[in-house]
Amino acid sequence: MRQTSTNILPALDQRAAARPERTGLATTLTLAAMSLGYGVVQLDVTIVNTALNAIGTSLGGGIAELQWVVSAYTVAFAAFILTAGALGDRIGAKRIFMSGFAIFTAASVACALAPDAVTLIAARCVQGLAAAILVPNSLALLRHAYVDEKARGRAVGIWAAGASLALTAGPFVGGGLITLVGWRAIFLVNLPIGLAGLWLAWRFADETPRSAQREVDLPGQVTAIAALGTLAGALIEGGALGWGHPFVIAGFVGSAVFAVLFVWREARAPQPMLPLSLFGQRMFALTSLVGLLVNVAFYGLIFVVSLYFQQVNGLSAFETGLAFVPMLGAVLPVNLIAPRVAERFGAPATIALGTAIAAAGCLAMLGVDRDTGYPAICLQLIAMSAGLGLLVPPLTSTLLGSVEPRRAGIAAGVLNATRQTGSVLGVALFGSLVGQSSAFIAGLHAALGISAGVLIAAATMIWIGGRSHARQ
Repeated sequence: MRQTSTNILPALDQRAAARPERTGLATTLTLAAMSLGYGVVQLDVTIVNTALNAIGTSLGGGIAELQWVVSAYTVAFAAFILTAGALGDRIGAKRIFMSGFAIFTAASVACALAPDAVTLIAARCVQGLAAAILVPNSLALLRHAYVDEKARGRAVGIWAAGASLALTAGPFVGGGLITLVGWRAIFLVNLPIGLAGLWLAWRFADETPRSAQREVDLPGQVTAIAALGTLAGALIEGGALGWGHPFVIAGFVGSAVFAVLFVWREARAPQPMLPLSLFGQRMFALTSLVGLLVNVAFYGLIFVVSLYFQQVNGLSAFETGLAFVPMLGAVLPVNLIAPRVAERFGAPATIALGTAIAAAGCLAMLGVDRDTGYPAICLQLIAMSAGLGLLVPPLTSTLLGSVEPRRAGIAAGVLNATRQTGSVLGVALFGSLVGQSSAFIAGLHAALGISAGVLIAAATMIWIGGRSHARQ
């Protein structure tokens, strides 16, 4: 029965799958709108990390509060992204995408006006919700606009490159704005981006076919938020309160209970938020797991290294932004060549190579100390980001290609949910390791070692799994 329901597509879906490739200005500007959507999401990762010291000085609080400023965004992002993908499949990705852009823009204004840390954290939650809406539906609209697999792979490379450009510009622009105006200005740069993205999407993007079979799984959504939120809270507060504190222990236990309830619900729900059957496909499961492990390492290290530059080396926000530019600047050109490398050597080999390069960068940086100069670690940081730039486009394209077109929204949601879950875990765990200033360097070394380990594991899994899948 399950096989039968998979093969019976609505007539509109069949026509969409068989339609010729769109060409010309409309397709290019659709890609531009989707790139702006993903770019503004990524911009708020690095631009906020640059502002951590200024936010802490202005609003008060320690590393735990700063972790919540970052993690509130990623927890909401990870928790809502599957529902956002399902809504796009059901209502239409274009409608949902434009709603996400409007919410993100409004939440950015709220962040800029926040009078205290609690309000800022709440506004960051709303930003994360909007980011969850933007990312999977931007991919679904790309999947709809680019039918040809090779053209889609290159479009995804450009989409990822736009985000890489935002990642690169974030620290530099953010540092300059903080120095000249103040940290609140970093959120106002989202206004022109949001308006441009809304207009381009409204004018040029084609609406996707709607699937009447996608419903919102509210019990699954609630348990997902509870599981991820309690886990992040336990990891963040563990560094401040101690790992044996009753609150921390209760957080870990609660997270495990909610995770079990989530899986139980998804296995029995008629319209699950996370269709567990997707993980029966080898490449879908592998790319999702690799996405989680890579983000644990990369975004956890961005948080810690930003604090290292500002709190240990005493760099200003602008100097910290300049320090990140070579690292993040390496992602853009590698994003652009990644699809061609994948066409030549295969996606699994390209993904494995990218994770191995990033792991080598982490291992080479283990000698960092309080008096280590920036030139001594610059190449290692570039290697980490270049590895990320090489693996993301084939990872994304491979996952989208592993499912039928009508499930593109939920598939994109799963990938980004796992990646953002990795970001939450990385920031929470690595932040707790460096929570005490006297143990900052030891915590940084532990974070680098953990990152190298998970990246090597990811490279091994995708290499072996990809070869086995090719033989089958």
